[in-house]
Amino acid sequence: MARIIDKKEKNMVGRKVKELRKEKNMSQQELSAKLETLAIYICRGSISRIEDQSRTVTDLELYGLSQVLATPIEDFFK
Repeated sequence: MARIIDKKEKNMVGRKVKELRKEKNMSQQELSAKLETLAIYICRGSISRIEDQSRTVTDLELYGLSQVLATPIEDFFK
């Protein structure tokens, strides 16, 4: 069954991902490369779409983002 998302934003964490990445002076490409070391493959373009909330984020991806950005998962929702 296909997912239906009624609103424009497809995730709740994108803005926080961008904020944390910039605080750590990390490019989208660097974030992508660090995620790859955890066997989480999100290309630079997908990082961009996550940050602008036009792409969904899986639980595994959120876990990886939390590890790489050294931030508890719950903080992505603040």
